[in-house]
Amino acid sequence: MKRDIKVINDIATQVRRDILRMIHIPKSGHTGGSLGLADFFTSMYFEIMNFDSKKFDISGKNEDLFFLSNGHVAPAWYSVLSRSGYFPTEELATLRKLGTRLQGHPTTKEHLPGVRIASGSLGQGLSVACGAALAKKLDGDKNFVYVLMGDGEIEEGQVWEAALFANARKVDNLIAFVDNNNLQIDGKIEDIMPMLDLKAKWESFGWIALEVDGNNIEKLVETINIAKSKLGNSKPVIIILKTIMGKGVDFMENKHHWHGTAPNDEQLKQALLQLEETLGDF
Repeated sequence: MKRDIKVINDIATQVRRDILRMIHIPKSGHTGGSLGLADFFTSMYFEIMNFDSKKFDISGKNEDLFFLSNGHVAPAWYSVLSRSGYFPTEELATLRKLGTRLQGHPTTKEHLPGVRIASGSLGQGLSVACGAALAKKLDGDKNFVYVLMGDGEIEEGQVWEAALFANARKVDNLIAFVDNNNLQIDGKIEDIMPMLDLKAKWESFGWIALEVDGNNIEKLVETINIAKSKLGNSKPVIIILKTIMGKGVDFMENKHHWHGTAPNDEQLKQALLQLEETLGDF
């Protein structure tokens, strides 16, 4: 079902409220990147992907698969999983509490519906996605595989081994994404480990590479659909998401300090005033 862009934007706004409130409760978590990716996760689960949240199966047969590689942005993913029906929204209040299903990085031990791999160690998601995509080919499954990585994360060498593998094995039912907000925990990407021309880099590894404003839902959905149209031609596809860390909260935007910082009581109050409650808080 195709939804009005305003509806998706309203969901993304609520997701941002969820993220802030979730992280504030344990006073721990990754706020900036999660806020920056609210539009992406909302677009994927409410417009792009084929899945049935009420019939989750770890095998993922006959539905699209999504893997989160940069696991620290789990609050955004948890919110969208909940809002799309995988588990009750009330459970969002349990983020990072000992023994709960919503750990700081996604795990599989707790059997949270929607989560198929643990992603606490960065750099592994693309490898998993390649394997899952090839398995779908072997099974004759025409659905797609998606994976999200961070721009700081792709400093990991394993990512580029997987990138070479995907081209060599013609993994053409896979779309990867890089969250390119140009910030990581210690500062600007260009100061820590410059990525240079990301689009050209992925193209040199044999991928079809696209770029889009990752905080513009209309353009994002359009670009993902273009990417889908390019699958099945012996090449994997990657979309570089130009996002803003802390998007939606003015004093958090483009501040690497918010990579892994939780808002205090006053900051939470100020932030929520900037985001309308659209679906009802958990």
